[in-house]
Amino acid sequence: MASFPDFVNENEIGKAKFIGELIPPVAPFDQKSGRETWTVAFAPDGSYFAWSLGHRIVRLVPWKKCLSSFSVRKEDRSSGASQRCLSRQNSEGSLLPGEPREHTIDCGDIVWGLAFGSSVPEKQSRCVNIEWHRFKFGQDQLLLATGLNNGRIKIWDVYTGKLLLNLMDHTDIVRDLTFAPDGSLVLVSASRDKTLRVWDLKDDGNMVKVLRGHQNWVYCSAFSPDSSILCSVGAGKAVFLWDMDKYTQIRKLEGHHNDVVSCEFSPDGALLATASYDTRIIVWDPHTATILLELGHLFPPPSPIFAGGANDGWVRSVSFCHNGHHIASVTDDRLVRFWSIDVQSPQAIAPLTNGLCCAFSTDGSVLAAGSRDGSVHFWACPRGIASLQHLCRLTLRRVMSTQQVYTLPIPHSMQDFLAYKTF
Repeated sequence: MASFPDFVNENEIGKAKFIGELIPPVAPFDQKSGRETWTVAFAPDGSYFAWSLGHRIVRLVPWKKCLSSFSVRKEDRSSGASQRCLSRQNSEGSLLPGEPREHTIDCGDIVWGLAFGSSVPEKQSRCVNIEWHRFKFGQDQLLLATGLNNGRIKIWDVYTGKLLLNLMDHTDIVRDLTFAPDGSLVLVSASRDKTLRVWDLKDDGNMVKVLRGHQNWVYCSAFSPDSSILCSVGAGKAVFLWDMDKYTQIRKLEGHHNDVVSCEFSPDGALLATASYDTRIIVWDPHTATILLELGHLFPPPSPIFAGGANDGWVRSVSFCHNGHHIASVTDDRLVRFWSIDVQSPQAIAPLTNGLCCAFSTDGSVLAAGSRDGSVHFWACPRGIASLQHLCRLTLRRVMSTQQVYTLPIPHSMQDFLAYKTF
């Protein structure tokens, strides 16, 4: 474990509760490049956790089994037993029929992006000739998409570990993948070839549209919860919003001073968090393109010139918790931070050397963070009881835009609260 940087006062900020870690087996070539965990992902139904071990390998682990193993290891450590690492071999001998199975997948090239796709809730493909398709995905289908160094995208059956589709059109690294959350199995890929491509897996993986607008690498993309809007971020301070019904660009958000590398919507779709190498996370109102909150990782805040260069506070990843109240960030200053949207300082921190990515579990109770050595570390999300006001706001904002909020016949202070202008 890394020590905390000198500029962080450990006594004033809570420590995140460490749960466990997954460590890849050591191999003779592990000291060379290609061992990074660029992406971690949880299945929408919480059944599986996926992580790229480096060297072309992706591991699919049943999430409940993974949590149970952390509890066993905690007991082992308390009794003096040595810590174990996750083996690449499947331990299926003790499984009961119907239990999720572990799978080790060799993707054939370095894996940069991971995403789970589910056909629940079921939604029909936009393709007219649906009866002629080679693949017919049922309601219980769970897929894993992997974006590779050679520009290819491979689609796997999570339950069997078998390759289903091989999507080829990008001309450079596929940096990120995201499925529409409406069950349509529409997949968006973000690439260093400066494009986003939209694929319909219910149409045998045919490419629907190429989204052009980025002038540099595209690092990440994210759907709004209702699948109507896509955010894409990239080099050159780029943050774009796209209408996914018309496949047109809505607007560009201006505010960052360096490359923007990660983005995610809040569970109600009312907020958008973007992480940048300028040492900040910006929380936007995507409906009005206004900045609601800035979470700085350096104090005092750096000048735009310093923030736009090679500073020591690059924010590598941001993730919105499913409770709509917490945000996690991974930065080059060897810290993982847990933020609350109503406080501009971290609620809890944890040490992590060379962190690259993070994601909350489906229920929001656990944060997973990947690092350059191929390992994944897990912490418990800070506990708290959501206020009734926050729960009401979450519910209302799932169906109302900011503009609609300000047409409600309620006091202006309540409108501001519902619009997240006050917390």
